[in-house]
Formats: sequence, structure tokens, C-alpha cells
Amino acid sequence: MTIITNSEVSSLPEQVKIVEVGPRDGLQNEAKLISAEDKIALIEQLANAGVSYIESGSFVSPKWVPQMATSTDVFNGINRKNDITYAALTPNLKGFEGAVAVNADEVAIFGAASESFSQKNINCSIDESLERFLPVIAAAKKQGLKVRGYVSCVVGCPYEGDIEPEQVAKVAKKLFDMGCYEISLGDTIGVGTVSSVKTMLNTVSQLVPINKLAVHFHDTYGQALTNIFAALNCGITVIDSAVAGLGGCPYAKGASGNVATEDVVYLLNGLGIEHGIDFDKLLHAGWFISDKLGKAPISKVSNAMRAKQ
Repeated sequence: MTIITNSEVSSLPEQVKIVEVGPRDGLQNEAKLISAEDKIALIEQLANAGVSYIESGSFVSPKWVPQMATSTDVFNGINRKNDITYAALTPNLKGFEGAVAVNADEVAIFGAASESFSQKNINCSIDESLERFLPVIAAAKKQGLKVRGYVSCVVGCPYEGDIEPEQVAKVAKKLFDMGCYEISLGDTIGVGTVSSVKTMLNTVSQLVPINKLAVHFHDTYGQALTNIFAALNCGITVIDSAVAGLGGCPYAKGASGNVATEDVVYLLNGLGIEHGIDFDKLLHAGWFISDKLGKAPISKVSNAMRAKQ
């Protein structure tokens, strides 16, 4: 039996930033296409709930990610708030140019800690994939835009199984040295446990400062909140999540994907950690997009709260 000690609770941060990835990472894995108007409404509801960072779209080929084909319309249609970051995923220079054209506040690039995952998904090695990002980072620097880096498969890979923490650290360090101001470490298939997550974070933080790292957990095996608690105890203060638990896990049929923002906020509230989000407004944003998708939220907290309505 795992026992939470007083020292663990006392070592938690006082404040955490939530990076909302639902409108991009979440929706891109949803089969039902959502209109630009409904995406805009979702983003504005999240903003009104106090979410300070919203990944709002992705400039990728609509052939590969049809859900993101409306990203230009979405960015152009948002009634923006000055204190909110509206970010875009940009896998290449063409994507970056698309993000600049719509005045995205930040851009993100996406690497992997697994050679097999990199080869099967983008048909190149990890090092080759990182080389492709150099023009994007150079262009972003010229434009004065910050670049956030993602590393997928940080504890497990659908093709290789367990991933060595040293390999994750190596990729994260390369992205950091290339100019990414923050590295989001993603448990893409949701196989992480407290032990594997702590080992991975302790290893990566030897090469990249802990205050430059974020975590991005999927809840495939129901461990996301537990792993977030472990990450908080390691010094992590930035958490990626998706409202209503948007998105599936393409490598585990029928499994849930991103940890739900509602569940994360409920956890943080219980721990007394500040996050700046209005819980009630967040719930309504989740219910809005879930109704548009024609399904219940993948969030125990959200469903429990809606049952009380």
C-alpha cells in the first residue's frame, strides 16, 4: 500500500499553470469533425474560465489531420484576450508560416523519445526529425515568437515497449539547446506509473532544469492523476490537459486519451494549489464540446458534477 507522507504534501508547489490542449491535441483525435465556429466558441469559453494557455490549432496537412483544416479560420475568428496565449503546433516551416499569418502567440514542435515511433510516424530518425525543426526555430527567433517542444513516448512506446529515461533526457536536452523555452514530456500511451515517472523526471532534470519541464499524461491505464501528483512532488509546475478528456489514444483502441482538465483542476483544488481557473465555467466548456461531439465527457469529475445539475 502506498502511503502519502506529510513531507510529500508539503513539497508541492503553491501554483501551477495548466496548458489546455483540448482544441488541438484533443480534437485532432476525435472522429467527428467540429466546425470552426464551435471550436472558436470552445476556445472563448476556456478563456472566460481563466485558462491562460490554449493550444488553439495546428498547421499541418489537412490530408493527414482533417480536424485541423479549419485552424486558420479558428485563429482569425477568436475574440482574443490580452493575458492569454493562443498557441499553434507547427511541424515544419510551411506550418510555421501559417501560424505567423494568423498571429499565433507561440508555436510548438513535436519530437519523440522512441526511434521506432519516429520512423513509423514521420519516416525518419529522431535526429533527422530534430534537424527539420531548426529552420522553424530560426524563423521563430527572427519573428520574436517563443517555441515550445514536445517529446512523446517518454516512458513507453507502442512499438518498443519501455523507453530508457536517458534517451528521453537526450532528446529533451537537444530541444532545449535548440531554443525551446519549455519541454513538455508526454506519456503518449498512458503506461506511466509513479515509479517510472519519477525516474524519468529525475533523469531528464539532470540535463534540463525542472522549471523548464512540463508533463503531458494520457489516462489509458487510469494513472494520469497519480502520475501528475508524483510530478508535482518532483517540482513540476506546468501540466498539459484537455477539457472533457478530449481525444483518444490511437494506439489502444477504445482507450481514453488526454487527462481531463476538470479532473486536474479538482485534484489541484483538493491540494490547495492555485491555478486561476473557474471550475464551474470550465465544466460548462467541457459539456459544450461534449454535446457537439455527441458523447459524454471522458472525465469522472465532469460526469459526476453534471449528474447533480
